[in-house]
Amino acid sequence: MTPRKRGGGGHGVSFFFCCFQSSDHPEITYRLREDFALQAMEPALPIPSYDELDAMFSELVDELDLTEKHREAMFALPAEKKWQIYCSKKKEQEENKGATSWPEYYIDQLNSMAARKTLLALEKEEEEERNKTIESLKTALRTQPMRFVTRFIDMDGLTCILNFLKSMDYETTESQIHTSLIGCIKALMNNSQGRAHVLSHSESINIIAQSLATENIKTKVAVLEIMGAVCLVPGGHKKILEAMLHYQKFSCERTRFQTLLNDLDKSIGRYRDEVSLKTAIMSFINAVLSQGAVSYFLEFRVHLRYEFLMLGIQPIIDKLRSHENSTLDRHLDYFEMLRNDDELTLSRRFEAMHIDTKSATQVFELVRKKLAHTDAYPHFMSILHHCLLMPHKRSGNTVQYWLLLDRIVQQMVLQNDKGHDPDVTPLENFNVKNVVRMKIYASGGISQQFPFLSVINYSSLSFLLMWIYHSAFICEFISNDFICPSLLDLYILCLCFRLKVSNEEIKRAILTMDEQEDLPKDMLEQMLKFVPEKCDVDLLEEHKHELDRMAKADRFLYEMSRINHYQQRLQSLYFKKKFAERISEIKPKVEALSKASKEVLHSRNLKQLLEVVLAFGNYMNKGQRGNAYGFKISSLNKIADTKSSIDKNITLLHYLITILEKKYSKVVIFSEELPNVPEAAKVNMTELEKEINNLRSGLKSVESELEFQKKRPQEYGDKFVSVVSQFITVASFSFSDVEDSLSEAKVLFLKAVKHFGEDADKMQPDEFFGIFDQFLQSFGEARQENENMRRRKEEEERRARMEAQLKEQREREKKARKAKENGEDDGGEFDDLVSALRSGEVFDKDLSKMKRNRKRINSQTSDTGRERPITKLNF
Repeated sequence: MTPRKRGGGGHGVSFFFCCFQSSDHPEITYRLREDFALQAMEPALPIPSYDELDAMFSELVDELDLTEKHREAMFALPAEKKWQIYCSKKKEQEENKGATSWPEYYIDQLNSMAARKTLLALEKEEEEERNKTIESLKTALRTQPMRFVTRFIDMDGLTCILNFLKSMDYETTESQIHTSLIGCIKALMNNSQGRAHVLSHSESINIIAQSLATENIKTKVAVLEIMGAVCLVPGGHKKILEAMLHYQKFSCERTRFQTLLNDLDKSIGRYRDEVSLKTAIMSFINAVLSQGAVSYFLEFRVHLRYEFLMLGIQPIIDKLRSHENSTLDRHLDYFEMLRNDDELTLSRRFEAMHIDTKSATQVFELVRKKLAHTDAYPHFMSILHHCLLMPHKRSGNTVQYWLLLDRIVQQMVLQNDKGHDPDVTPLENFNVKNVVRMKIYASGGISQQFPFLSVINYSSLSFLLMWIYHSAFICEFISNDFICPSLLDLYILCLCFRLKVSNEEIKRAILTMDEQEDLPKDMLEQMLKFVPEKCDVDLLEEHKHELDRMAKADRFLYEMSRINHYQQRLQSLYFKKKFAERISEIKPKVEALSKASKEVLHSRNLKQLLEVVLAFGNYMNKGQRGNAYGFKISSLNKIADTKSSIDKNITLLHYLITILEKKYSKVVIFSEELPNVPEAAKVNMTELEKEINNLRSGLKSVESELEFQKKRPQEYGDKFVSVVSQFITVASFSFSDVEDSLSEAKVLFLKAVKHFGEDADKMQPDEFFGIFDQFLQSFGEARQENENMRRRKEEEERRARMEAQLKEQREREKKARKAKENGEDDGGEFDDLVSALRSGEVFDKDLSKMKRNRKRINSQTSDTGRERPITKLNF
């Protein structure tokens, strides 16, 4: 009788068939096993007739999740084997009868648990009972007949699980219940119908990804294994990228994948020895970098990899090698070899021997050669020139400018011929408001003259224009006619009509000393640079009858020149606006100087530390200079240079810390009594006094202008006298306060210097506190090195224990494999996929190929220099 072809499929005998349902796409057929063995057993009932047996067996096979190939194999079995399998499954079903064999039971339980969210009010027994119920559901989804899974799906059981996951409180999120719920989803996905249902659900993958927010490591590993396996399913890769974008918003990450890299880098607390989590993260990353559109789209692959490189994955990988775990190393090797393979592909594309993407010099040289003698080369040079002028200070939000430029270039590279972008984080999601400081009116003519700017919204366009015009490079461009005169007018417009402010409004703002706060500091700074000279004023006055015909820039300068003492007013207004900022920059320096002086004078732990150091010195120098009553504080930093004669990596400072930890435990944390020393070490007294003097002279200049304005007739709307008088009163008080604080700080500093026997005339704060600051750093580093040495010793002991455990584990695995071959295992194909991904076997074919390529690359580039690899950026 021909086997009937029915839809669906169950889990039943997936203990000996390990593949996905066949389709046109090469869905996962990993680790397909043709051979299998059945348990020997005697059926309790006599074998029925052939037709009756075939009908009964057909119903059983319909319960199983089998490909067409395996259905045929099942029906090709002898009648005795068919009857044996049928009796075995029926016996199993009889044993499992009861309330727990019905999906309704579990769905009611899930809804009841979700309604009572918190675990705080639960007894431990009740919490264990909850977990037992969910574990029972997980087992049922794996072992019950296909009708159980179908009914669970039809009753929207998946949504019940997802709702429970969404509604969990913190305690439940960190409990075993969370891990078991993820296990239920994994069990459901082990069935073709259940897997299709999970993948087609609009929220499932996103909610699964949300579970990464827990600190429960077992849950994280389970989630990463599911998501990594989904990457290998057709259409799954894009779903995972969307889920990671969802998680970025859910957990308020600054950039996608940030939490994963943070977890990968953690090496303290519960993360210290968690190789399983680090392996799961690396296997997930490798799946993201090798599946879906990434597998055939080199640009997309490089783009995604660079996202991880920018988060600092390379130095983390180097650090992970210290675990010396073969499975983890396998994933690390795959990441690096895939990267090298892409570099080889790129080098072939550009007819080069090899491209070291870690080397900025090599990449630049390749781009230069690529664009040389093309029409694009002048634009390339323009980009480089402007990059030289881009903001690059360590403080502030200057990184946002570079991030915007980076994202624009990325989007241009990823666009295919049809304008489609395979990534799910388009430029529109980038918050331009974080970058743009200014807004101007941009006419349609700009985008017509420069069509490429139409892809950027006007906010970012205004920023780019303002940045270009503020750069010194503009002068060369204008002098060589690279920018037409109309754009120079646009500069004045950008400068003065950012908020669509008219000449009259600017004039009024200057006369009223900007009571309405219409003129920002940076705008005033630019206006001061363009104050017209006397010859310019005379020329403008000479042509005032042609005012209507003047260019906008000339008209603006003419209007400003009509204001009495225009430059002095601007300078006074600018000083007024900057005064509070300058005071706030000086105050912390003065406070740090004062506080640090008190700290070194009164720190008991520092005093005791110095006593121990003196005792060490006297003991080591006994018989020579062993009766010293003190020592120069500069000698503190020589302790770290005194090395052991046995081990050159051990210094006197390491030994000192060991003694302190054993006998003077409080002294070890002496740095807690000196919190302001690092800041005081940055204070240069000469520069600090120069800043104070500049403020003093600035105040005098404003006072002089105030006296001048008091003597002349006041125009209507001129509020200089009233506003500046009030400002001088407040500013003088603030300035006097800072002067007094500085005087007090100097006295305290002088006392501290003399207390430690130093020359007060020669010793400056940055030098004096710099000695302590350097010692604090050396002390902290040496203490960490001591801790690392302790950890290495513990690691060696732990590794010895693990080797013994590993031996036991191998024995268990050997028995498990034997049981699986005998048909005793009930694991499903999704489990096999997860297992293959976890071990790295799924990458074996690519890994072997790339190892051969790597050997060839190494032989060709063994003598080439390398630059320092890219390290982690602070977002």
